[in-house]
Amino acid sequence: MRIPDIYESEPNKRRFGAFLEGCLSSVREEHVLAEMSRISSPAIKGLGPAAANIIYFLHPTYVPPFNTAILKGFNLLFQDRLKLGSWQSYLAMREVIVEVNSEKEVRNRLSKDLGAFAGLLFEIGSGRLLVSGNVDAVLEAERQKAAKAALRRHKEVVDQGREESEHTRIQFLLLRIGRELGFEVHVARNDRHRGCDGESFSMMTIPRLPARDWPQEVHETVSLIDVIWLRPESGDLVAAFEVEKSTSIYSGILRLEDLARSIPACDCDLYIVAPDRREKEVMAQLRRPAFRDDLAEVSLGYISFGDLCEHCEGLCKLGEDHKILRKIARRSASA
Repeated sequence: MRIPDIYESEPNKRRFGAFLEGCLSSVREEHVLAEMSRISSPAIKGLGPAAANIIYFLHPTYVPPFNTAILKGFNLLFQDRLKLGSWQSYLAMREVIVEVNSEKEVRNRLSKDLGAFAGLLFEIGSGRLLVSGNVDAVLEAERQKAAKAALRRHKEVVDQGREESEHTRIQFLLLRIGRELGFEVHVARNDRHRGCDGESFSMMTIPRLPARDWPQEVHETVSLIDVIWLRPESGDLVAAFEVEKSTSIYSGILRLEDLARSIPACDCDLYIVAPDRREKEVMAQLRRPAFRDDLAEVSLGYISFGDLCEHCEGLCKLGEDHKILRKIARRSASA
């Protein structure tokens, strides 16, 4: 027990030591109570009736354990107002517990170990067991708990909707730019039902990727890349984009790496598109030795949401091919 008034005071150290020694050597109830009354007299700051928990383990039939919920349960059950942290209140509570626990009906239901009775009080005090004194309080606590849960769920739904809306908006801009530059565009197959500014992704994009000599698992992975640009005549991939609003940057780069490894002599541009605030995180991932070495021959960069939104109109009007994006993309120093 880290109580300054004990470990910084030699007299109080001795008092507390004598208290523990006296309780340990006592075999009679009155001797234990005398020790407890004695230790309460000096009013050692910080040493409240929680110390009785030590004595409970020595004399469980003389002394009940103590905590806030037990005292609260006692006050509710017996309509009392005993105070927390008061030795006098604890000793008064103990007297009532011992007396009630000795009654035949209670004794047949509970144990001589006063911890059983204290456990009953704890259940009442914590609201797990209802009695007339705590029904209203428990119901109000449950009402507040339900209200907080509903508010939390509402916030989660709103935040998720806002996040999905921004992700969809960025996908839409990439699809639009790609089409304006004369490319066919493909959106992740699980996002084809989405739309933005009154335009449906399913109407803007090709329904599926051109057939390639890829393993099935690679085709599945590539088909989930957020946006891909392709040459209309040959179906060759010229650019691919992973939009990472709040999801893992690392997993996005891995999907792009799968794509690059599946195309012999891959010369398409790969981009992570993420919020401005995630720039440091993206650049740190691009500098990882594994990516830096494995994708040394691949054009892999980062485009911020802010730059894409700001320059969208200019890219659509002035761009001649996919290389126009390199003007707003950033790469690691080693790339």
